[in-house]
Amino acid sequence: MKTTILIELLTVASLASFEIYAAIPAGFAFGLSPWLVFLSSLVGGLAGVFAVAFLGDRIRRFFGKNKKENTKPKTGLVYRIWEKYGIIGLGFLGTVTVGAPASLAVGLGFKAPLQKLVLWCCLGVLTRCVVFTLVGYYGFQLF
Repeated sequence: MKTTILIELLTVASLASFEIYAAIPAGFAFGLSPWLVFLSSLVGGLAGVFAVAFLGDRIRRFFGKNKKENTKPKTGLVYRIWEKYGIIGLGFLGTVTVGAPASLAVGLGFKAPLQKLVLWCCLGVLTRCVVFTLVGYYGFQLF
């Protein structure tokens, strides 16, 4: 019995490291308490943030050693959003909407300060976990 709960918690945390939208419904489908769903999705989401930050920074440095500076004009929707909202928009709003791994990858591409980006992504993961756990819990209360 305890092994089953551990596997369910690890499944929710693993899903959350990639996509919280899938992790929280899975936790409720397993029949876990809202607190366990929240905590396991939060731990998994934060683990995903730190894994991408750790690996992404090393990959950027490895490939950036011999790369010439790009002189192309900086245009496009993502760049305009970056210019308008900065690191908070990318880290927090990007994490809440498209997820932390994508936000971190874009931020690393724009050479954003990694510590600030990780901070805002972590706050985005926390907010996303709170909101979607509450929505899931109260949504199931309707039925």
